Amino acid sequence: MRITPDNRLKKLVVIGDRVLIKPSKPDERTASGLYLPPGVQEKEKVQQGYVIKTGPGYAIPMPVDNEPWKSEEEQVKYVPLQAREGDLAIFLVSGATEVMYEGDKYFIVPQGAILMLEREEDL
Repeated sequence: MRITPDNRLKKLVVIGDRVLIKPSKPDERTASGLYLPPGVQEKEKVQQGYVIKTGPGYAIPMPVDNEPWKSEEEQVKYVPLQAREGDLAIFLVSGATEVMYEGDKYFIVPQGAILMLEREEDL
C-alpha cells in the first residue's frame, strides 16, 4: 500500500497509554476561546495541540490461561484512555517526546502528562 496525504497517519500505531498530538500554533484559539497565556508558552513547560491518534490504553494483567481456543486478542485487555481523537490537549512538555514525521512536528505524550482536554461535545 502506498502512503498518500490521505492515509499517511493510518500506518502509525500508537502504543499503550500514549497519545499522538499535533501541536497548535501559540496564537491559535479554540471556538470556546481556550488558549495558553504568552508567559506559559515562553517557558514551554506546557503546550497545547490536537490529539491525532491514541493508543489502546493501559494493559490489564490477565491470569495465565492455557486455553488454545482463545485468540491472542482475547488474552490482552486494556483500560481505555480519556483522550480521544480531535480533543485539544494541554500537556507537560517534560513528559513528551518530540518526533518529526513526513516533515511535520508531533509529540508522543503519555496520558499521565496530559493536564486537561477540551472536547467539542458537551460533557
